[in-house]
Amino acid sequence: MTIDSICKSLFLAAVFGLIAGCAGTASGACETPYGNSPQFGKGGCVFENPPNPEALPSASPWKIWSRFLVATKTGTVPVDPIPVQPVSPAQLEALDREANHVIRLGHSSHLLKLRGKYWLIDPVFGARASPFSFVGPKRFHPPPLKLEDLPPIEGLILSHDHYDHLDVPTIEYLAQRVQRYFVPLGVGARLVEMGVSRERVAEFDWWQSTEHGGVRLTAAPAQHFSGRTLSDRNRTLWASWVVESAAQRVFYSGDSGYFAGFRQIGERFGGFDLALIENGAYDPYWPAVHMTPEESVRAFEDVRGKVMYVVHNSTFDLAFHTWQDPLARVAKLAEAKKIELATPVIGEVLTIGRPRTNALWWEGLK
Repeated sequence: MTIDSICKSLFLAAVFGLIAGCAGTASGACETPYGNSPQFGKGGCVFENPPNPEALPSASPWKIWSRFLVATKTGTVPVDPIPVQPVSPAQLEALDREANHVIRLGHSSHLLKLRGKYWLIDPVFGARASPFSFVGPKRFHPPPLKLEDLPPIEGLILSHDHYDHLDVPTIEYLAQRVQRYFVPLGVGARLVEMGVSRERVAEFDWWQSTEHGGVRLTAAPAQHFSGRTLSDRNRTLWASWVVESAAQRVFYSGDSGYFAGFRQIGERFGGFDLALIENGAYDPYWPAVHMTPEESVRAFEDVRGKVMYVVHNSTFDLAFHTWQDPLARVAKLAEAKKIELATPVIGEVLTIGRPRTNALWWEGLK
């Protein structure tokens, strides 16, 4: 066995359930501060998704692990450079302080400037989405700005604790540089382990809300799972988020399979000016925890968005579809349904509510 194959086996042994969402969960009685949460399973020490008769079952953990270990991937990593628009502190400062802006950092990571104050969503600046620095999915492109060039951050929002959303090097650098962290139940302990002061962290169950820095936040449902090792499956909650700044509303799906909760979110909030919807890392082996492009469009329609901004693609190799597939398929669907689509280049600024020209930037790239 080669060194590369040993490293690959080590990585997969540690995290093979984290992409696919099919490993077993803990059971039995336990002491927990989250026992009153409707999302906390009464039969065990873990959080659970609501029943969904439409959800298709995942393949077995062994089948998924074996596939990642031995299957040949084709076209999952770009040959040509992913286009990146560098972002400077001066450019950020020049953005209209009376408007709301979203800057794409890559994958599901975004920097927001909300009426002059800066926020982060699921920031991952590290080189790999992995527990190891030497193996695991490596990013296709550099971030459009460096960690040390980030402005002071008012708030940081996390959807769940997977490595492609919660990154140790990023959090360790930002630990005391963020005013307040907003996370689902149980994720606060992860941040404290990474050097964040406990008093800076606020944890939320689904439908709980707060206000901070002129922004109203609500944790909302998602159909997913959590865990960073083989022994902590679903010990923390996952969530989507609603961000309200002035008269504008943004929805961020986090990671999720398709479920009826999207319709409930749309009904409760009455629609969104911008909906950041997961679109990538889907596969028939794990149909319940990531959406196909067709399901992503359905989720967007359910939440009643005005603009569909697709995330969770173009940065890491996490599945078996080609790297362009999420973008190409969703663009065709949006055109057929006359949906206003946003597929920003890495580093591009989208100002909510203002006209823009959307570029299909992946076309022609290998």
